[in-house]
Amino acid sequence: MSPARRAGEAASGETTGAVLPPLRIGRHVIESPVVLAPMAGITNRAFRRLCREYGNEGRVIGGASGATSLYVSEMITSRALVERTPESMRLIEHDPDESPRSIQLYSVDPATARAAARMLVTEDRADHIDLNFGCPVPKVTRKGGGSALPWKKDLFKAIVGAVVEEGGRRDIPVTVKMRKGIDDVHLTYLDAGLTAEAEGVAAVALHGRTAAQAYSGTADWTAIRMLKETVTSIPVLGNGDIWSAEDALRMVRETGCDGVVVGRGCLGRPWLFTDLAAAFAGTPARVTPTLGEVADTLRTHTAYLCDFYGEEERACRDIRKHIAWYLKGFPAGSTIRNSLALVDSMAALEALLATLDPEVPWPGEAAEGQRGRAGSSRTVALPDRWLESRELSEEHRRTIAEAELSVSGG
Repeated sequence: MSPARRAGEAASGETTGAVLPPLRIGRHVIESPVVLAPMAGITNRAFRRLCREYGNEGRVIGGASGATSLYVSEMITSRALVERTPESMRLIEHDPDESPRSIQLYSVDPATARAAARMLVTEDRADHIDLNFGCPVPKVTRKGGGSALPWKKDLFKAIVGAVVEEGGRRDIPVTVKMRKGIDDVHLTYLDAGLTAEAEGVAAVALHGRTAAQAYSGTADWTAIRMLKETVTSIPVLGNGDIWSAEDALRMVRETGCDGVVVGRGCLGRPWLFTDLAAAFAGTPARVTPTLGEVADTLRTHTAYLCDFYGEEERACRDIRKHIAWYLKGFPAGSTIRNSLALVDSMAALEALLATLDPEVPWPGEAAEGQRGRAGSSRTVALPDRWLESRELSEEHRRTIAEAELSVSGG
């Protein structure tokens, strides 16, 4: 029995009514105002499928119809997509029943961004395009990309405008995901939000941290509220420190945002989408899986990865990084954890999972809270003299011309 089904059967208390109206992203209506954040190496087709299934269980609990949430692909480099590298073409694949088909693009060059968007639109490969201006990874920011890019106002405007124009050819909405800025002294989110709104994006999402914070410290939800008060004609989505459905409801209360973006909070717990759908429908039901049910989910996730990669060994290498997230708080023991983190076949995975006690109940608080990377604040790697001007110099134009070549993946 799946954790999601248990939640549906165990639902108690009366529904109080929807907390928020459905989220409208252009022509798309998302019944539960929740977005799966793009995460490199995580939000591939296999993981999105798992999250969608749990989100649909939440629809049963909450009584909603239509797409329960929006599930975005991991970041795709525009140049790699234009060049049709095998990995980029794999990453833009969707399941036949995946709708809307959502793809996140990374670019530092308006012409390349336009070409990538045109490919997605004219070849009918996406129903929604998200633009990445939030990545804090040094190899991205030191070339002026990701969360460093909105500092150059003209470049940001050109990229957003180009992709919106291409999306408009077939009514494909474009959204922007960004951070507060480079650091507390060099904030960009308010003017970037206004620019994106003026260029015609369908929504903006803000992670309430700067690039300097990376994933450390606490997300600044006050910034999300300020963006919501500044950008008034399109939805504003909040991101950062949503570890539970209750966190999401609190973010909405405190910021007035139109929906939430969930990243690290769903690592090792895709049933968070069940909880979120129920919570936003005003239903108190929450998923509390046993260890056996978590093991079933882990097994299913691995099987979906086998289908995605087309090879069992690569799927097993991929699932290894999820093991600690799935088992967080459970008394599984270091030996079994270490063995699972080295698994190299479905048979080995099955044998190890069979040694777990399936009746161990959900551990409660020990399984809650932060998941994934955190780290510490740092000085952001940037191109030389990047902060001297908000406009793009010829020197920096040459720097960013090479930037997409140095970002792998796809």
